[in-house]
Amino acid sequence: MPRPGRRLAGTCIGTVTAGLLASGAALAAPEAHKGGQGSDIAMGAYLDYGPSGVARIPSLSRWLGGKEIRVGHTYLPGDSWAGIEGNVGFLEDWAEWRQAKDDRMFVLNVPMQERNEERVSDRQVARLIRAGAEGAYDQHFRKLAERLVGLGVPDTVIVLGWEMNGTTYTHRCAPDPENWKAYWRRVVKAMRSVPGQEFRFDFAPNRGKDAIGWTECYPGDDVVDIVGMDSYDQDPGRSFDDQVSQPYGLQQHVDFAKAHGKGISYPEWGLFRRGDNPEYVRRMLKWIEQHRPIYHTITDYCPHGVWQCKTNPQSSKVFRDALTPDRPGPVIPTPVIPTPVIPTPVVPTPVVPTPVVPTPQIPKPEVPIPSPVVPSPVVPSPVVPSPVVPAPVSPAPVETPVPVPVPVPSPESPAPSAGPSTKPSTKPSPVAPKPDPAPTTPPPPPVNSKQWCMPLNFGEWLSKLIGAQSLCVKFDWGKDSGFWPF
Repeated sequence: MPRPGRRLAGTCIGTVTAGLLASGAALAAPEAHKGGQGSDIAMGAYLDYGPSGVARIPSLSRWLGGKEIRVGHTYLPGDSWAGIEGNVGFLEDWAEWRQAKDDRMFVLNVPMQERNEERVSDRQVARLIRAGAEGAYDQHFRKLAERLVGLGVPDTVIVLGWEMNGTTYTHRCAPDPENWKAYWRRVVKAMRSVPGQEFRFDFAPNRGKDAIGWTECYPGDDVVDIVGMDSYDQDPGRSFDDQVSQPYGLQQHVDFAKAHGKGISYPEWGLFRRGDNPEYVRRMLKWIEQHRPIYHTITDYCPHGVWQCKTNPQSSKVFRDALTPDRPGPVIPTPVIPTPVIPTPVVPTPVVPTPVVPTPQIPKPEVPIPSPVVPSPVVPSPVVPSPVVPAPVSPAPVETPVPVPVPVPSPESPAPSAGPSTKPSTKPSPVAPKPDPAPTTPPPPPVNSKQWCMPLNFGEWLSKLIGAQSLCVKFDWGKDSGFWPF
């Protein structure tokens, strides 16, 4: 990696040098956009360690066509233990940014020693490592954990002792690899002991062997959550293919993480020794797309960057084209051809008038019509002779019979006969009132008829119109009717 200078001077104030910023990176959470390469992979860029880095995130997002940068990434100053404990004001800014959305992430590089960039000798580094392995610095990391939990960022990704296989930092591994691993374990244990923490620890060496093969510094699967790698366009490896295949290179990194069941990351990557190299940027983005890291970040300042650094225009175009979300083309409206409306002719239905037939008015006669009196027929009660029950006859002498006189019937009584006569007796004709004037009298019914008729008078005018009328009543007095007495 590039040789960094002092990254942060003092607790909160310092000069951001090339060395620190080469190590810096921004973290992005998983994307939901349908963009170019790696569009759904967490992406970010290291923009600055303090509030300026937070403020620049929206501008980078607009430059990338609206791609949302979801992860913030900064570094704690390694000049004193106070800085490593998190006693810096800019952590509040990053915590506030992180809390604004649930899907954001916060990545924090944490030094393992004070005077981290002061070119401490290997001999002195070995002594400091041994002290750390014995627990001499546990309280500093416990305070840092409490600080982060208190700020509301307990899920921070901790890039602890980054680039430990190199020669730059006081927290390097080569002077005492075994104690270095023990020291890492004590730091993780101290930070995980704080209630409420949800930290993830990222083990991130330089690509290549550098001062020591980074696998010799790996502290164990139980204290590592992510296996990262910082990789810039520099030696070892003249081409991108060399960077992939070299010992401790990109391919070995992927294989090692897979063997240990860990996700990978690229906390730092970017241009360096070979200037504006769009082929490197294109190949690195393609590699990221192929191997799907948990996150990747580009170090965005000169000479490494593609947005804030204007000396890499070709690489900048490749990066922007690859990560800008796809935008839908213009919507061409389909022409709407109106369907002609053919009016349906309205044929009037002819109205046939219904003829009005006048009802003839028949004047009512002023002469009252008398109700005919039908006489009730007088049915004579038949004389039924009482049966003579003969008394017991005692034997008597024979006498001469005395003749019995035959009674002569009166003219008003019917003559007795041995049985009922088949000839009905003459009945008086029913007496009907004679209206005045009397209409033409119909012929009288025959004598002993079963029908009695009475003429009706409707007045002179109506009688002329409807003719003579009479009311007739018929009585069935046959011998079989049960009413004929004779």
